[in-house]
Amino acid sequence: MTNDPQRDVGEPNAVDASRRTSLAAERTWLAWWRTGLGAAAVAVGVGRILPGVAGGGAHWPLRLLGLGYGALAVAVLVIGGVRQNRVAESLRRGAYDQLSSGLVLWLTASAVALALATLAVVAVTI
Repeated sequence: MTNDPQRDVGEPNAVDASRRTSLAAERTWLAWWRTGLGAAAVAVGVGRILPGVAGGGAHWPLRLLGLGYGALAVAVLVIGGVRQNRVAESLRRGAYDQLSSGLVLWLTASAVALALATLAVVAVTI
């Protein structure tokens, strides 16, 4: 390897691989953030905006669903932060930290339950 950056372009090394892996972990953390913020936006939409345009009837089911999406948003943001710290520590050690299948199942089941409940409430309310 030379000190000329132009000549080293095609020569990957361990530092490059480590950087790419760290950047991929950072992008994954940002994806957790986008998901959490998306769930927070859905919480506002379902819990505050939709009851205002839904017309008559009880609005508490929509507000309850909004709180559910808000709780999911908080969970995703917290889990994403914890996950980022665990992955960063694993990368420093040269190890791999696999995402818990139980956690994946819990998040998926929570999101599916909220989505189905939202569809049911919207179908009945509007």
